[in-house]
Amino acid sequence: MRTFSELLKLGESGHVVLGTWSQIGAPEVIDILGTCGFDFVILDAQHTSLAMQTLENMARACAANGLVPIVRVADNLPHLILQACDLGAAAVVVPGISTREAAEAAVRAARFGPSGQRSACPMVRSAGQFTAEWRAYAERSDTETAVIALVETPEGVENCDAIATVPGIAAVLAGPFDLAVAMGYGNDMRHSEVVNAMARLVEAARRAGVPLIMPIFAPAAEECRQVMEEWKHRGVMLFTVGGDKLFLADYVRRYVGEMRARRPTRKERKYYEG
Repeated sequence: MRTFSELLKLGESGHVVLGTWSQIGAPEVIDILGTCGFDFVILDAQHTSLAMQTLENMARACAANGLVPIVRVADNLPHLILQACDLGAAAVVVPGISTREAAEAAVRAARFGPSGQRSACPMVRSAGQFTAEWRAYAERSDTETAVIALVETPEGVENCDAIATVPGIAAVLAGPFDLAVAMGYGNDMRHSEVVNAMARLVEAARRAGVPLIMPIFAPAAEECRQVMEEWKHRGVMLFTVGGDKLFLADYVRRYVGEMRARRPTRKERKYYEG
């Protein structure tokens, strides 16, 4: 399975790293996304009812399709981060990180003792279901399983430098939708104040020497590409675009609209009229 650090090497080489979100909860959807050229998928356990067993099967599908599986847990709680690490996530997105202390707690939950508090078990998927070489596995897991801080509140933006410099934070993920809502701008992720706040996150990540992942939810490909270009000029090389539900809803809405708007041909009218 590809690791999160391999994704970062792609970005460092000048390659735009492209991922998306998966909320549907079907390995078949991951198969489809894997054939479409994405580099990674964030499996969303926060805004869905996905069970860990489903997430584990989706992570297997990611591995089978060359995708890096990243799990967004529902909260900054040790047992949720533990489960994501055990099922084989290459990285764990921890939401609502607004302080340095919260970031430190997330890192501790993803690391084994003595430096962390992750519960230890040699019979989990990330250990190949069993490992007799515990020390080697633990060291590899602590090194390779990345912790990504999702910063999505005004408080988090104010503390972004302190968050980005926490040892063990591998990347910062911007949360433009939550940020827009929290700032009183509804769903206007392109409001100048929201964009300025995200730009602060970009600069904080740059100063800390960690990458920033920028989500873009525009359904239209051309609009998405334009927004990507804006952030690329600011040094961002890792993006998520759309999501499986967004792709499906957008395509079906346009498809049905075209079917209803299309006028039948003379031959078709004659057939229907008998």
